[in-house]
Amino acid sequence: MRSLRHAILPLAAATVLTLIGTATTAEAAPAPAQTRTQTERAAGDPTTAGSGATSAGRTARLSSGDPVDSAQDIAALERYWTPERMAKAVSLDRTPAPSGAATMKAGPTGKPGTIPSAPARSGQAAPRINESAAVGKVFFTNPSNGGTYACSASALNSGSKQMVVTAGHCVHGGSGGTWMTNWVYVPRYRSGARPFGTFAAKQMRTFNAWINSSDLRRDVAMVTTWPLNGNKIVNVTGGHGMSWNFSRTQPVTILGYPGNFDSGEIQWACTGTTRAASDNGIELQCNFGGGSSGGPWLREFNDSNGLGSVNGVMSTVTSTGWNEAAYFDDAVKAMYDAQGNVT
Repeated sequence: MRSLRHAILPLAAATVLTLIGTATTAEAAPAPAQTRTQTERAAGDPTTAGSGATSAGRTARLSSGDPVDSAQDIAALERYWTPERMAKAVSLDRTPAPSGAATMKAGPTGKPGTIPSAPARSGQAAPRINESAAVGKVFFTNPSNGGTYACSASALNSGSKQMVVTAGHCVHGGSGGTWMTNWVYVPRYRSGARPFGTFAAKQMRTFNAWINSSDLRRDVAMVTTWPLNGNKIVNVTGGHGMSWNFSRTQPVTILGYPGNFDSGEIQWACTGTTRAASDNGIELQCNFGGGSSGGPWLREFNDSNGLGSVNGVMSTVTSTGWNEAAYFDDAVKAMYDAQGNVT
C-alpha cells in the first residue's frame, strides 16, 4: 500500500525507465575564473580502480572543463542557474541501457547499520507539509549535448557536513556517457524560490558499475558540495541519516520533484511499505516520473523536523507506476566512507 500526498495521475510508458530531467536547449557555460593546465585539471580527481561495487570520484566542473574550485566559480554557477534556466530543465524519462554484469548477492551483504540524522545548527521554521528542508532539486548540464537537466537529492549527515545523496545517472551519463557539469543543489526548491541558496558541487562519486555498464543496481551517487557563505549544507538544512543491509520490506517516505506532478516545481511525498524488486532492488508504486530521480527513500521519517534515514534513492519507474531504488548494502556504505569526510 502507498499513500501519495496529492492526487496521482496515470503514466504512459511501455517499459522500465530511468528518471532524469532531459535537455531542452543547449546553454552557454559560466565563464571560468581562470585558465588551468591539464595537469592542474587532473589534480584532485581521486578514483577507486576496478568495477562493479567499487566507486569512482571526480572533481566537479564547469562546462568549460575547469574545476569548480573558487568563490568566483561558485558565484558564476549561482548566476548561471537563473529561474528561467531552471524552468527550462524539463523532466522527461528515457530508456536505460541494459544492466551490466556486476555480481550482487540476493540479500544483505553484512549486518544492518544506521548513521544518525543531524538537525540544522541554526533555528528555522518547521518545514511545510510534504516538504523537507533536507531535500532539494538538482540542476546540471550534460556535456554530451549541452542541455539542461533536473533531478532530486537530499542532504546526508557525514563527517564533512557537506554531502548530498542522489542517483548515479544524475552525476554521470552511464555507459558511453560522461560526468555532468554545472552541477548545483537547491534545498527545498519551490517554483523557482531558493530559501537556503544554491550549493555548488565540489566532488562527485558514483559506482563503476553505473559508469561502465549503466547498471541500475548501482544507480547511486554521493556529492560533496561547497559551503555557501561559509555555511555547510547539513548545518544549514539538517541532514538525513543512512541505513544499509535492512530488510527490503520497509515503511518509507519518498520525497522528490516528479515532473508529472506540478511540473516538478514542488516537492512531493509518497508513503508506503516497500517490497523486493526482481533485480534485488526495492520498489513502491508511487508513479513518480522524471525529475524525482535521486530523491530519498526514508526510513523512520519524522514529520516534525523533515528528517529520516536514507534507505534508497529514486531510480526507475515502470509502465504500471512502480518506482524502484537500488538496494543499500555494504558497497553503498563503502561509498559513504570514501566520500563522507571529503571537504
